[in-house]
Amino acid sequence: MNEYFFHDSVTGAQMDWLWANGWRHFGTYFYRYARTVHAQKPHHVTPLRIELKRFKKSQSQERVLKKNNDLRVCFSPAFVSADVEVLFEKHKRRFKDNVPDSIYTFISEAPSSVPCPCLTLSVYLHDTLIGVSYLDIGEQATSSIYQCFDPKFSSRSLGIFMVLCSIRQSRTLGKRFYYHGYAYKESSHYDYKKKFSALESFDWKTASWQPMLRSK
Repeated sequence: MNEYFFHDSVTGAQMDWLWANGWRHFGTYFYRYARTVHAQKPHHVTPLRIELKRFKKSQSQERVLKKNNDLRVCFSPAFVSADVEVLFEKHKRRFKDNVPDSIYTFISEAPSSVPCPCLTLSVYLHDTLIGVSYLDIGEQATSSIYQCFDPKFSSRSLGIFMVLCSIRQSRTLGKRFYYHGYAYKESSHYDYKKKFSALESFDWKTASWQPMLRSK
């Protein structure tokens, strides 16, 4: 399975349906696929989501929040600034395979207008931007599109921190599900996404969501 389409405007209810059926998007490009090649090896794609009312932070996630209690977190209408572009360039140096060209590979050059309402999560240490994430808003769910951070602060576990901030914001908005992307059935650098409670994964064969045990 490898499907895609382009659309520049999607309602909240339509986004909910798309996410619930394994679809994601970068800008106006919507896609879903069950298999891919990563590090020159075949991998099985596993879409993930969290049922928000059942989510509980683990002890390690509590420690991540405590470690980062000196950071300032802001949600605002989606934007891409010069600071975000610099941060993206630093972040992409972490990767050896499938290195992205531009932040605009993931976020439209007019991120506030397509394809649905979207927020930017900005993370600051004093006045320096050290992390950013983008959160789509549907009718009953939210979905993180992309996040990046300054590798200099890797010890802060900013990937997990921004997921936790997005969960909190999604609960504040009264949503039912939070889609935090996908991982692989095989081990990869996406495995941190499996370390959350109330986790569900999408079964491509039955087109249904199934409970998934949280990774340690």
